[in-house]
Amino acid sequence: MVNVSKPNGSVMKAGGPEASVPVFFHADQLGHQPQFEWISGEKILHPESSTRAEGILGALSEEAGLFRVCSPEPITDEAIRAVHSAELLQVYRSVEGLAEHVTIYPSVFPVGSDQCFVDPKNLWHAGAFCLDSGTPLHASTWTASCWSAACAYDGARLLAGKRNSLIYSLCRPPGHHATRDHFGGYCYLNNVAIAAQYLRQFGKVAIVDIDIHHGNGTQSIFYDSSEVFFASIHGDPVDHYPYFWGRESEVGIGGGRGFNLNVPLPKGTDGLRYLAAVRDRVLPAVTQFAPDFLLVSAGFDTASGDPLGTFSLVREDFMELGKTFGRLGYPTLVVQEGGYDTSDLGSNVCGFLLGAREALGGARESQKR
Repeated sequence: MVNVSKPNGSVMKAGGPEASVPVFFHADQLGHQPQFEWISGEKILHPESSTRAEGILGALSEEAGLFRVCSPEPITDEAIRAVHSAELLQVYRSVEGLAEHVTIYPSVFPVGSDQCFVDPKNLWHAGAFCLDSGTPLHASTWTASCWSAACAYDGARLLAGKRNSLIYSLCRPPGHHATRDHFGGYCYLNNVAIAAQYLRQFGKVAIVDIDIHHGNGTQSIFYDSSEVFFASIHGDPVDHYPYFWGRESEVGIGGGRGFNLNVPLPKGTDGLRYLAAVRDRVLPAVTQFAPDFLLVSAGFDTASGDPLGTFSLVREDFMELGKTFGRLGYPTLVVQEGGYDTSDLGSNVCGFLLGAREALGGARESQKR
């Protein structure tokens, strides 16, 4: 197993500063264990299992000395409330008293809920705060989600100190579908948004979401902001979750107009087409924005064979994708999102991080010269 250390310690390894990439993770993130969900009326084993994080940790441990796993500090309610409503957090706290074997699947979703009474303490009302029926609640949901958010928050705090140019937050459960008021898409707290909200006090923040599913929650939270640029490259919402968001016409509102970019791609997209879209559409927009910090919502369900994906990227593509972002030279926080083929997930994550690490090192040397 990978050794866990305190995040405030030295990150010096053989080879000099930043030879190892800090990885934030807490064991209590594994306690969230959804058993099943329904897709098109079929009951299936839930794809968002703890084996995802365990597989990533195992793959990182094989990269001798290149990754250093750190346990985050507990996140404060204030940091969470900067992104999420008090009512949503009350829903999560209401499930902590459930028996261990009890799981709540919201199944009634009120339309026009402003005309009905909603009580966040009543779990029969959970559907008023949920986007779908595949994101269950049970006693460990709040604890696991808080530690997941803590990984992103502590990664942001370390990045703000400019002590590391590349940090990885192994967030599980994922977060990019969670809005201010709603959970869904296996997401409860929006980890990357919590990190971005913290970092924006130190400068401009760009978020690039590379999950195959559009980051609707992150988009909604910063849709009117000119300080946080959001770009998502994803499967066309015509036939990819979350279906209702992610079109090119969604460009932001008010002061945030022009600071939101969506790049939908069709089923069957391979690595060449995907990387070309990133270079041609996403990178120019990011560099024009000129952020002080780059956050990558890193979903790996674009991988070939992913049970929830329709793209065909392989490890070499993810390594090149990491290099593509690393060459930008921005202090970078990588926040784990989706990726459900556990046989290849760890390898793909490693490939992306190693590519980013290599390119960031080269970019920093060029800046020195």
